[in-house]
Amino acid sequence: MKVGALLTSAGINIGLCVLFLSFYSILRKQPQNVKVYFGRRIAEEHKRLRGAFILERFVPSPSWIVRSLQITEEEMLATAGLDAVVFNRILVFSIRIFSLAAILCIFGILPLNYFGQDMHHVRIPSASLETFTIGNMQEKSRWLWVHCVVLYIISCVACFLLYLEYKHIARLRLLHLVQTTTNPSHFTVLVRGIPKSTHESFSTAVENFFTKYHAPSYLSHQVVYKVGKVQKIVMGAKKAYRKFKLFKGIAVDQTCRSVTYRCCLCGVSSNSFQQLSSEEQKREKPFVDDSNLNLHDEECAAAFVFFKTRYAALIVSEILQTSNPMKWVTSLAPQRDDMYWSNLWLPYKQIWIRHIATLLGSIVFMFIFLLPVTFIQGLTQLEQLQQRLPFLKGILEGKYMTQLVTGYLPSVILQIFLYTVPPTMMLFSTLEGPISHSERKKSACCKVLYFTIWNVFFVNVLSGSVISQLNALSSPKDIPMQLARAVPLQATFFTTYVLTSGWASLSSEVMQLFGLIWNFLRKYILRRKEDSDYIPSFPYHTELPKVLLFGLLGFTCSVLAPLILPFLLLYFFLAYVVYRNQKASSTIIQDFPCTGFD
Repeated sequence: MKVGALLTSAGINIGLCVLFLSFYSILRKQPQNVKVYFGRRIAEEHKRLRGAFILERFVPSPSWIVRSLQITEEEMLATAGLDAVVFNRILVFSIRIFSLAAILCIFGILPLNYFGQDMHHVRIPSASLETFTIGNMQEKSRWLWVHCVVLYIISCVACFLLYLEYKHIARLRLLHLVQTTTNPSHFTVLVRGIPKSTHESFSTAVENFFTKYHAPSYLSHQVVYKVGKVQKIVMGAKKAYRKFKLFKGIAVDQTCRSVTYRCCLCGVSSNSFQQLSSEEQKREKPFVDDSNLNLHDEECAAAFVFFKTRYAALIVSEILQTSNPMKWVTSLAPQRDDMYWSNLWLPYKQIWIRHIATLLGSIVFMFIFLLPVTFIQGLTQLEQLQQRLPFLKGILEGKYMTQLVTGYLPSVILQIFLYTVPPTMMLFSTLEGPISHSERKKSACCKVLYFTIWNVFFVNVLSGSVISQLNALSSPKDIPMQLARAVPLQATFFTTYVLTSGWASLSSEVMQLFGLIWNFLRKYILRRKEDSDYIPSFPYHTELPKVLLFGLLGFTCSVLAPLILPFLLLYFFLAYVVYRNQKASSTIIQDFPCTGFD
């Protein structure tokens, strides 16, 4: 890849960033978008909107950047929670370590790589990016010790900064636990895997067990009943069957009127459902009361057990209740708003089967994703692409077309395919059977992280020039040398990936495109009323793996290809501003004059 192709990709992404950020500066000032960008808090505090035309609403302004940087960590902790603060500290750590890496590598390693084999080069826009990598160094060069020293410095400073960050986060966590108000979930333990007995119900079994083994601290319990659409249909069918069974053999009134719908254009006869007379309905009504239905059949092998103290609930949730680890499994109950109720009725014995099935599904999905990744790597190697597809020679002869195909198109195609990964992994995480929304999102976050590291990092390296280099091996002892030459070549693709997946995606993230589209459809197409109880959650399972992947690319390519560090550092600066703005929007009431609120 040429430097001109990289500059073309950088120019396109910079233009998209400026465009999206300008749109965001205008859209956030519109009264109809207040729920999208500022959440429920502002919408509740400001009920009436003014319809006056204000010119300043339609003029982009950078004031939101200044106000997002002014928010303190205490305010973020109070409004957005500890997770948001930890996410912000990841960005702070990345800025610190890669600032040091950029200074050392740009001024220390990049000149050595550039003049490694030849002191005379062509013009920089026409030069290949491989010239700036460690692959341009001569074999057994006497300057390779500089690379080693810089690598050790970056590693040692990274370990020291990680120690400081973990110490700071641990202090915040202890402070958060101490200052947290008392919640009923602190006294509640979720019990699953309750043994089934023919002599007693689950409720009686729970009461007998905890009265016997935890009598001083046991307070009460609540058994979980089956839920879900299928179970509701089954319960409705049972109730209807029992009602009609009681009326069997009773005379009914055959005179039924036709049913006319609200449109007043059609009507059908209701003879297929014979109606009971009013006398029979009054006479049989006491016998079909829903309270007489037996609910023991709807009980699940799970229950919420309440204790008198938090200490007792914590002890019960941590110890093993029986010698069989699949029975009487206890854990602290999630908070009511965090509970994922649909999975509570799942038998605990199915959980490990679901984990294995979703793991296999994730692996299969990762291997299926190899096809687009291999195709994308073909676009970065134009010579091989023209040999395999001869009809593209005429199209790719143009200078600007070549720069566009090799510098911008591969990372865009990969980013489009990657948009399908978070929903798929979230589906796999749901099928695992988590009992809380946070547990489900954490599982999806880990799956997306492993997926992106494997498919974006390792597969791009292995499916690129490494394969072509391994085909020319004469003996196994040449493998390390060939890998050392081939791996730095793929750093050029990672540089363009940072531009496309980093800069452009961040600017689109701050615009909240999906929220804008849904807000427009809900208001002007579907004509639905505003849901004041809906609070959008931050997509940690999509954003956190992306930040960690860029950190991996930075640590891997900082010495191999230092040219990636300026683009990576700009990404982390932009991410710091954008994500702080996402958190600050819930605390800053107005940052623009005449918003349209009284």
